[in-house]
Amino acid sequence: MRKILILMALILVNSCKEQSKTEHIGSKELEHVEDKPTAKALKEQLTQKGFQIFDYVDDKTKDTVLMQQYFMAFLKQGKNRSQTKAEADRLQVLHRAHLGRMYEEGYADISGPFGDDGELRGITIYNVPTQKMADSLANLDPMVKSGRLEIEIHPWWAAKGLQLR
Repeated sequence: MRKILILMALILVNSCKEQSKTEHIGSKELEHVEDKPTAKALKEQLTQKGFQIFDYVDDKTKDTVLMQQYFMAFLKQGKNRSQTKAEADRLQVLHRAHLGRMYEEGYADISGPFGDDGELRGITIYNVPTQKMADSLANLDPMVKSGRLEIEIHPWWAAKGLQLR
């Protein structure tokens, strides 16, 4: 009987700890939600910065979805592919540094190469207000300057804040 009482006491203590953890996590989540700007506030911020946006209400969740125009830069094989291997390797290092800087400074959200050896070499999604700005930033890439890559940019709409899965 004593063993059963001790076991029940341990279960009770453990369940209280789990409830406390859940309450703590819930308060952290609440703080995080309170820190996020409302759709209206975000819409105003983006509009003031010159971004093209629109919103709609999701039929299932009844949440307001804010759509933003981004710019997808397709990096295509350029006409000047005559560099030596050493020069191409050096340009690749500079290319990755450029893309890293675009991400660090908030101008680009995602970049990556395609997995085949076709004419399209990769993409970068620019998070900037205008196509002219995306084009200017993309053309700063040392691979583009050298002619090894060429840029083709298209406006692209995506829901603000969604992530890849």
